[in-house]
Amino acid sequence: MTYTEDVRAGERRHRVRDRHGWPRRLTVLCAGLLLALLGTAAPASAHAALRGTDPADGTVLRTAPRQVTLTFTESVGLLTDSFRVYDPRNHRVRTGEADHVPGRSDTARVTLPARLGTGTYTLAWRVVSADSHPVSGALTFSVGRRTAAAALAPERTEDPATTTLYNIARYVAYLAVALLLGTAAFVAYCRPRVRDQLRRPALAAGWTLAAATAALFLLRAPYEEGTGPTSALGLSALARTAATRPGELLLARLLLLAVAGACALSVRRWRGAVPRRAVLTAAAVLAVALCLTWAAAEHASAGLQVPVAVASATLHLLAMAAWLGGLTALLLTLRRTAPEAAEPPVHVATRFSRLAFASVTVLVVTGVYQSWRGLGSWQALTGTPYGRLLLAKLAAVTLLLAVASRSRRWTARLAEPAPVPLAGRVPQPAGGPPPPPEPEPPAAPRPSPDRLRRSVLAEVAVGVVVLVLTTLLTSTLPGRAEAEAARSGTAVAGIPAASVTTIPFDVGTPGGHGKVQVTLDPGRVGANSVQAVVYGPDGGLSAVPEVRITLTLADRRIGPLDTRVTDRGGYWAAGSFDVPLPGTWTMKVTVRVSEVDQVTVSRTVRVVR
Repeated sequence: MTYTEDVRAGERRHRVRDRHGWPRRLTVLCAGLLLALLGTAAPASAHAALRGTDPADGTVLRTAPRQVTLTFTESVGLLTDSFRVYDPRNHRVRTGEADHVPGRSDTARVTLPARLGTGTYTLAWRVVSADSHPVSGALTFSVGRRTAAAALAPERTEDPATTTLYNIARYVAYLAVALLLGTAAFVAYCRPRVRDQLRRPALAAGWTLAAATAALFLLRAPYEEGTGPTSALGLSALARTAATRPGELLLARLLLLAVAGACALSVRRWRGAVPRRAVLTAAAVLAVALCLTWAAAEHASAGLQVPVAVASATLHLLAMAAWLGGLTALLLTLRRTAPEAAEPPVHVATRFSRLAFASVTVLVVTGVYQSWRGLGSWQALTGTPYGRLLLAKLAAVTLLLAVASRSRRWTARLAEPAPVPLAGRVPQPAGGPPPPPEPEPPAAPRPSPDRLRRSVLAEVAVGVVVLVLTTLLTSTLPGRAEAEAARSGTAVAGIPAASVTTIPFDVGTPGGHGKVQVTLDPGRVGANSVQAVVYGPDGGLSAVPEVRITLTLADRRIGPLDTRVTDRGGYWAAGSFDVPLPGTWTMKVTVRVSEVDQVTVSRTVRVVR
């Protein structure tokens, strides 16, 4: 071989390696970026909405109540320390143990002491909604009169490390179950000639799913409590998780994975001795049971038509896994085809086309039902985060269908038999030579198998986006629940009914810094009460000569509107201030700490209908 031929051969080998290596590098990069972005995303909206409270938030009572009752849009679970009550001095009040109102799993209550002093009390609460997500918030009520302690007391929030780890485990679990079930469905229906090449990704998906499920079980208690991940190592936390419905479902998932692994080893060991129909039946039962552990813990487990919703969610997850996981298995099968092979495994791609069509049909039917159940109205499609995420998912599914349609066309062209030239002499009629035949149009070139591989890779990439959006939907408050909370006059769970804004300030002089906390109650269009509490450098209440608060809605050219707050003896307040329109208002607060020193600071405030 000459030097030039050797160089050309090396270039061809390099192109072959590059052609088979770039999909792997692209897949790893996309997966890493997705996990990094989604794992560090802000906590998702809660799923239960606060329907009403007794006493109502912000109420001034003549006599102290004996208990506080909270009613939600769905049943909620109570934690060890679900309710904390703080007195006007921000000291915690000793209360009774929180429980449910008899016969009402959606209503919780906590007993208060027999005598409460005059002033404003704050109740901070944290419960677990029926679809396994923790929700939290706060409300205030006053006995006799409002005092400066109307500001919200410090309360637990989502621990960033725990939330990040828990979210990563959720996404990994969804990806792993899609690959595991999709690969199994691909092997069972499409029957590729070489199946050993799919065993490794299936095993990796199974072990990954088991590890993600174990991580979810360990992190469940600190995720509910809002504490750090180190608290997951306690035996009491594990025992508490095991006694809850989400914990039971996670343990059931681990048990099903163990049974599936044992069945796979038995079939592999006694290959040929077990009837294929029995193997497929057992696999189908395990797949349905595995998907039920998700459906029974998400949106479908709460709200209306729970049995139908659970069945729909189970079918939706099975169809999604068969389609997206099967796409990955098809891509791996096509990539293992030798580059010099004359034909790719066309029969496998043709069978998968039928499997994908059936999966898409199930996805459309169940998706329409779940959308109706979650939205509740057409307005929620664009007016709620759930609806906007649903629109994004529909756009991604439309793109996925377009890419899949191109792949199916190329599969059909590859499956067409090659034209066979006629051999031998063509007989001529006795009357003389026939007229010269009309030239046939040239046959369209058959597509390269590489094009089919790239198209399937594009399907997998868009499918991962669809799967991510689906997971985000399971972590977002449905539009129906949000609308119900709005009709009842309360805010979404996790957000206090009153709008509370804390703004730091610094006039530039020694001791001239602190923060002002402004409460706009209820933070909606119409009449609102305004309260402002000024805290000094040491964190204690600070008396200042003047506080002025204005609101401006720039996009409507409204304002500045002066709230006209007055000194109420330790805090500043206005009994009634009218907010004319919803929107994002700019709140400007001017704090004067002496005769000559003052500063103006601003923040945006969201006002809803």
